[in-house]
Amino acid sequence: MKILVVGGTKFVGRHFVDAALQRGHEVTLLHRGRSGAGLFGPAEHLLADRDGDLSVLADRTFDATVDVCAYLPGQVASLAGALGAGGDGAGGGRGGRHLFVSTVSVYAPPDGPGFTESAPLLTAAGPDVHEVTGQTYGPLKVACEQLARQAYGSDLLVVRPTYVVGPHDHTWRFPYWVRRVAAGGRVVCPGPRDAPMQVVDARDQGAFMVGLLERGEGAPGGTFHTASPAPPFSFGDLLEAVAGEVAPGGTSLEWLDEELLLGSGLPESALPLWGWGGLDGWSLAADPAAAQAAGLAPRPLRQTVRDTLEWARGAGEPPAGTGLTAGQEAQLLSRA
Repeated sequence: MKILVVGGTKFVGRHFVDAALQRGHEVTLLHRGRSGAGLFGPAEHLLADRDGDLSVLADRTFDATVDVCAYLPGQVASLAGALGAGGDGAGGGRGGRHLFVSTVSVYAPPDGPGFTESAPLLTAAGPDVHEVTGQTYGPLKVACEQLARQAYGSDLLVVRPTYVVGPHDHTWRFPYWVRRVAAGGRVVCPGPRDAPMQVVDARDQGAFMVGLLERGEGAPGGTFHTASPAPPFSFGDLLEAVAGEVAPGGTSLEWLDEELLLGSGLPESALPLWGWGGLDGWSLAADPAAAQAAGLAPRPLRQTVRDTLEWARGAGEPPAGTGLTAGQEAQLLSRA
């Protein structure tokens, strides 16, 4: 297949492109050239800003398009226009089958674990919302999905991941915990320990997405949760799995009360993956059955942990403010 990837040089897109090239597909990447220098020599690179002029796509035809980096409805609309996609849901135009990477953050607060892809969504963001924040992220993605469905109709596939983890994670949300636990000692962990949690290895999601395009399979609506494992699974289970793989002797996971942490004055980046009181109870307890039936095959979590640690040890330092310093940990433990 000839596949256009919008983005494709960072994390989620990077692993999709790697999987597509390994399977012998012809890949064209549309990106700004600000990251991924030297990546994917066999692929064609089109340099353009998706928020600007997309005339570089004029008269080009693809079998499939993958959009990994649309956060605003206008970005979805401009790409559809550049590919000649029908606004009446007639199909993907010159872009072929369209795969949109969304998020489980599109859902209204679920009533319990195991919600499916047909669960109620949040109200879509209005046309006056142009800034992506913790509060607008989900509603904007709902609006993006709606526009994509109008443009591509039955040619649309939607992937809604939970937390995506693994090597090359520039967010450092999961790598922070793997590297911190591997350092040993008393590790501050944000409670409650039994808060629902799900992850998906970016490599497994990438392979799954390629498979979807190859087979053209889809659940009703063509929407899939890329999440692992099926609930119940908790933040405590996740960190204990990390500890079981990389923690040196004498390491202890110290679970601190939510109230203490919320009153600490720390920035949200100090405790990655934790919701800071903002995660709806069951948002990370999605049913992955549809994706698994369509080919999602999560690798063992221990393998993701090992590979993430190997990458993190050679990836330099995370962005400033990511995770707790030794002094911050000591202060929190003294107050527990």
